[in-house]
Amino acid sequence: MSEQKELLSFPPLPSGTVYVNDHVGFRTEGTERVISVHGVVFAHYDIGDRAAEAYTMITLWESEYASQIEIARSFGCSARSLRRYQERFHAGGISALVRGPGRPPAGFKNAKDRRRDQTILHLKTKGASNRTIAGKLGLSEKAIRKRLRRLGWRPNPEPDERGLLFQEQTHGGAVPRPDVAEQPMGNPKPGLVAASEPQPGRNQDMEPALVSLDSNPLDRNMDRLLAALGLIEDAAPVFAHADSLPRAGVLLAVPPLVASGVLSVAHKIYRTIGPAFYGLRTTVVTYILLALLRIPRPETLKEYAPNDLGRIIGLDRLPEVKTLRRKLTRLASRKAGQQFGRDLARRRVEERGRVLGFLYLDGHVRAYHGKHTIPKGYLTRARLAVPATTDYWVNDQKGEPLFVVTAEANAAMTRMLVPILEEIRNLIGPRRRITLVFDRGGWSPKLFQKLLAMGFDLMTYRKGRVRRIAEKRFVWRKAKLDGHPIRYRLHDQPVRFLKRKLRLRQVTRLTDTGKQTPVVTSRWDLRDIVVAYRMFERWRQENFFKYMREEFLIDALSDYQVEPDDPERSVPNPARKAVDKELRKTRAQLSKIKETYGAVFIDYFEGRTSTMRAFSEAEKKIHQEIQQATDRITELVTQQKSLPSRVPLAQAQPNQKLVKLSTERKHLTNVLKLVAYQIESDLVNLIRPHYARADDEGRTLIQSALQSTAALEPIGNELQITLSPLSSPHRSQALAALCETLNNTETRFPGTDLLMRFAVAA
Repeated sequence: MSEQKELLSFPPLPSGTVYVNDHVGFRTEGTERVISVHGVVFAHYDIGDRAAEAYTMITLWESEYASQIEIARSFGCSARSLRRYQERFHAGGISALVRGPGRPPAGFKNAKDRRRDQTILHLKTKGASNRTIAGKLGLSEKAIRKRLRRLGWRPNPEPDERGLLFQEQTHGGAVPRPDVAEQPMGNPKPGLVAASEPQPGRNQDMEPALVSLDSNPLDRNMDRLLAALGLIEDAAPVFAHADSLPRAGVLLAVPPLVASGVLSVAHKIYRTIGPAFYGLRTTVVTYILLALLRIPRPETLKEYAPNDLGRIIGLDRLPEVKTLRRKLTRLASRKAGQQFGRDLARRRVEERGRVLGFLYLDGHVRAYHGKHTIPKGYLTRARLAVPATTDYWVNDQKGEPLFVVTAEANAAMTRMLVPILEEIRNLIGPRRRITLVFDRGGWSPKLFQKLLAMGFDLMTYRKGRVRRIAEKRFVWRKAKLDGHPIRYRLHDQPVRFLKRKLRLRQVTRLTDTGKQTPVVTSRWDLRDIVVAYRMFERWRQENFFKYMREEFLIDALSDYQVEPDDPERSVPNPARKAVDKELRKTRAQLSKIKETYGAVFIDYFEGRTSTMRAFSEAEKKIHQEIQQATDRITELVTQQKSLPSRVPLAQAQPNQKLVKLSTERKHLTNVLKLVAYQIESDLVNLIRPHYARADDEGRTLIQSALQSTAALEPIGNELQITLSPLSSPHRSQALAALCETLNNTETRFPGTDLLMRFAVAA
């Protein structure tokens, strides 16, 4: 038993080690400090590098290897300083930990010196002599020898070449990249490839290919160590051979993902999320592919094998739940979600502007069941006013989402229309005229005047009571629109609002049940059947909300964070609402009393009351009740008029914490799920020519293909993906046609130079 304990124990740390706790220790030799966790090197940095030391302390704390008190005591700082370092890091990345302007510390080297040192090492690795290097850099040979001695140069080409590759990856190409060949022949797995030139078929929006220092794709310990040291920003995808990898069919989504530009836009907006094994590219690709696999929340990752999912994206394992949460939180801390969604929408408008003749706008209410007191919104499907948050989605005429805006405190559509239209105008340009289609929630003739003045047309249901039109005035209209035969009974007429200042067009549809549905529009050039069809196609957006709610869980909370609400925000006066409620109740009681009086009078008039005295007593009692109710109504009306209809939030909720749900992370995840839905739609459109029932079963087919198993075979500069056949031959044929179409795009997997080749197994 003692021998077994000895085998399982961690190696003792060398003498002179400072112990943070039973698991963590560090040792300082000269100017170098090495941090060990369980006897394994965790970090290594120069003691003058304050940013590296702060990052190491943060990592030890967040990884739960040591408490903040233990770390602060051992490293000679306060726990408050450690928390301050963490706040700076989450707000601005590792660059925020760098010493501010002031007198440089001893041993300080600027970027120019570092680039010169890298160039010297690079040329030395290539076999250049000291004299040649001195001639190229304009230095003396003695200076080169001295610099090499200080850098600890040893003539060992193989390790230095690998280190040089790593420098190129982490320092953004400050040194010219050397040509690196593939792994030796005979190894069927791909080697480590560094692309020195753009490869044919490579998307120009994609980042350059990364380089891994791990030769085994299933063991990425070296890259993880470098990430822990803060030396790489994202792990390079390295694929391993796999015969039947579950859910690898989701790689079908990579070509449309790359074409969507989400990676280039994310890099433009967020740049980086700090040194990490799971960087920005990995986080974005992971979240979108998980959404397509119907794993829309990090919490559900617990039910899946991280090793299998990681191999799909070229890593040894997928990020854990906690890791993915942290990445999303770090991205949300940049407060750039709105700009991210705006740039993606602008890119989609540039590529597919032809389908933007009609835009559909509607709000989606997300109910909240937590402990915080937040504004209420009307949940239509439950017919209740509940604590909620409202998102306004803009979709094109095919029902595809364009962008989403989170309303401030559940603002009504009449308040959100103008800001949303300003956003649309920035996307489509100053001259293009768009028809906006929305429901009765946006009804306001005064608002219609503003929309027309902004250069937009409108189409909506008419709100309120409308005089019925005689059935004989309706005529049958027939047409074939979007490939569907349409047949309506319609009546077309002009209408005026705002004292006849606003002239619009009303098209009314008569259903078989006799219901009349009036549609108001400013489009006089369209046929009446086109107006009715486009208005009733608004249900595509309702179907979109249902699909997103059930398949992508857009109603789910992305975090439990709250943020302060504006205390001066105008809200309905709760005191007046209570008076209004009491007034409605009293008026209902008065109506009921009057009904009782009428029933008593009818009984007396028809002889069902025995005597006149009985009727007089009943009448007297009812008159007293009517007078009491009338007096109460008069009192309540006077009280109602004395109260303002709206008050500041601080006055409406005294002695309460004024908070609202945090919106940034939720908006970011909504944008990524929006991209996932667009990718799924693009795949459906690609199979449409090859699958007769694409309109009815297209998404089901794509979901089956994405969930299917596949064999991965990296050969040379290609990644061959062979998918398993689907449930029936005609579906497999459609999938094979889709694979051929995707192969023609010449897409390379993000972060690599591997050309993706799809096929279906026989």
